[in-house]
Amino acid sequence: MSARPARRRVAVVGTGAIVTGSHLPALAAHADRTELVAAVDVDPERLDAFRAQAPGDVAGYTSTGAMLDAVRPDLVLVGTPPSLHREQTVAALKAGAWVLCEKPLCLSLAEYDDIAAAEEASGAYASVIFQHRYGSGAAHARELIASGELGAPLVAHCQTTWHRDAAYYAMPWRGRWSTEGGGPTMGHGIHQYDLLLHLLGPWAEVRAMASRLVHDTESEDVSTALVRFGSGTLATVVNSVLSPDEVSRIRVDCTDATVELTHLYGHRNDDWTYTPARHVAPARAAAWRTPDADVP
Repeated sequence: MSARPARRRVAVVGTGAIVTGSHLPALAAHADRTELVAAVDVDPERLDAFRAQAPGDVAGYTSTGAMLDAVRPDLVLVGTPPSLHREQTVAALKAGAWVLCEKPLCLSLAEYDDIAAAEEASGAYASVIFQHRYGSGAAHARELIASGELGAPLVAHCQTTWHRDAAYYAMPWRGRWSTEGGGPTMGHGIHQYDLLLHLLGPWAEVRAMASRLVHDTESEDVSTALVRFGSGTLATVVNSVLSPDEVSRIRVDCTDATVELTHLYGHRNDDWTYTPARHVAPARAAAWRTPDADVP
């Protein structure tokens, strides 16, 4: 029997809500494969609070560079405001660590080029967290569409209509081009249209508009787009932080079925529905049902 691989030494950069509420439990769930060895935050009190919650003896740093020099982790999880992602990701790559970064990976194509160059030079890789394309429900839908079992995809709709009040934008980096990179298009709807791309493949043409209708921000608070995919499929995309009735939705109408996902911040298998066209035999449609067991 082959030996189990060594546990990966993990450091987190940023100890805010997303890291504390999502990454810390995930690391604990995979403690047989990972070991949290260090955390970085510019706020010493927040850093200490995180270390008190974390299992084991987690070293604390207020500088990413100092942490990388001292710890040399295998993997760095980046959960800081978007304007810091490029600098921290490149630094981790240059130190030989792989990177898993919260969305968005960076704020421009030029920043992306910097990350790609650091990957090539170091041999390490950076990845961005797009968890909505994973899970057994999403994998099942993608397989049905890609195999042609549902017929050709014809028209689609992608919707992220949420509500954020003025208190949400009191955080100084939110709503600013230089620090967030955009409004709901970059920060909220990005998960749903990443999943749409995962289901339908590369896009070929986009026509879009955006506006700032309510909030006192630099960036938009609503955007819409018309998208033509390489396959010829046409789609509408709507992103909003002005919607009292919050919902996240993807719908793809194929020649033989409509597949639809309706949820809010994270989908499960029972959030997916398949509606057959009238000419489809019931036995065939029954085979489309999403698997019962949710697999992340």
